[in-house]
Amino acid sequence: MMKPDPAQADFFAEPVFPTRSPVERIDIDRFRSRLKREMARAIRECPYDRPTIAARMATYLGVPSVSKASLDAYTAESKEGHDVSLVRFKAFVRATGAVWLWDVIVSEDGLLLLQGDEARLAEIERLRQEQRAIGAEIRKLTATPVRIRRGER
Repeated sequence: MMKPDPAQADFFAEPVFPTRSPVERIDIDRFRSRLKREMARAIRECPYDRPTIAARMATYLGVPSVSKASLDAYTAESKEGHDVSLVRFKAFVRATGAVWLWDVIVSEDGLLLLQGDEARLAEIERLRQEQRAIGAEIRKLTATPVRIRRGER
């Protein structure tokens, strides 16, 4: 099999860090449904069962218990009046280990979640961009010879 040319773009590759723009209008019903579906996915992918997740949430929240029924309501699209609070959502993320859920929350606002050391990549590129701008300014200034007048009388 032939190796692809490194200069050739891969039309099927997805960027690791996609560029996003905020949506014009918040569709709260669509957002609610998506969040509930993604929370249900987090439970399916979690190594813990629902009662264990509820117990872990209770520990993070410092309350005696979180009911499995509450957990079910947070993930049931049919339960429109049972939205998870931000504090409970944070406990849910910790209890399931599904930190990617934060990206679901911020994506429609044009934001991107970076975890841990990934933020360093953004800072490195920002500094490289600044370095290129400084280099361009230096090239512009050195394009004209500098006449040194010291020692002339």
